[in-house]
Amino acid sequence: MEKDLKFYNWKIEELKNEVKKAIIWQDNLVKSLLIALLSWWHIILEWVPGLAKTLSIQTLSRTLDLWFSRISFTPDLLPWDLLWGQIYNQAEAKFYTKKGPIFTNFLLADEINRAPAKVQSALLEAMQERKITLADETFKLDEPFLVLATQNPIEQEWTYPLPEAQLDRFMLKTIISYPTKEEEIEIMKMSFKDIEIKKIFTKKELIDLQERISSDIYIDDKIYNYVKDIIFATRNPNDYSIDKIWDYISFWASPRASISLIKTAKVNAFLSWRDYVTPEDIKELAFDVLRHRIWLSFEALWEDIRTDDIIRIILDNIIVP
Repeated sequence: MEKDLKFYNWKIEELKNEVKKAIIWQDNLVKSLLIALLSWWHIILEWVPGLAKTLSIQTLSRTLDLWFSRISFTPDLLPWDLLWGQIYNQAEAKFYTKKGPIFTNFLLADEINRAPAKVQSALLEAMQERKITLADETFKLDEPFLVLATQNPIEQEWTYPLPEAQLDRFMLKTIISYPTKEEEIEIMKMSFKDIEIKKIFTKKELIDLQERISSDIYIDDKIYNYVKDIIFATRNPNDYSIDKIWDYISFWASPRASISLIKTAKVNAFLSWRDYVTPEDIKELAFDVLRHRIWLSFEALWEDIRTDDIIRIILDNIIVP
């Protein structure tokens, strides 16, 4: 029997309840992970250690019938640590190629900004084209393939900031928050519990849900125009009477930002039990989609202007359909 979106809405609620067994706060983080998962694209989670970034990804993976790999990105990591390894067979006196941890569905790239540029660039082909080239062979990665990266913005010694080309391949960049006082107490109590997480989604159901969201969630042309205006306001703010941010932006949002806003807005509508996208979906996701795609000028840094400030100004000045 064909399953409709309402069936999957209830399945997602069940999945959230499983995740909350281990993560009692961070609803925004869990929602961002679900949006990345159902969009089949990559996400960066940023803030200081100890805020359940890694635990959230691991817990979510346990609710899904998918392969999961974790790599701690360190300064001595090499590209082949990620992609492949050579194993020598003494009996046959020959080497065999063993696929690396990147051949998975969920790749947790822990502290991604601690690995050198040659390791970060090894991810580019996999992230964009879902394939890996080893010597003269090309291997297609299993679907879905998501890179879930974490980074610590506080400690910048011995780190390698991600280049613009790689940052643009991440659909979302979510900033993690601290728990409330009440949540802090619950976290301490939970640390002594042994928690069992059940699998909720099969791989086939995930693929079917992703296709249904893409085809069954309606977006009006007015929403497309709204997204277009937001993106173009980062490139030509004077055209939208936002002259004051012109000197603050040195690198503008690419067409990937437009595509990402549309894809994530569809998922957000589904998570809100709707089959259509509203301007509020766009507004809600604009910060996570744009904050790593707008590069600030020296003037902005000098005046302590943040990327989120720029996005807020743009949203406040673009006419909502």
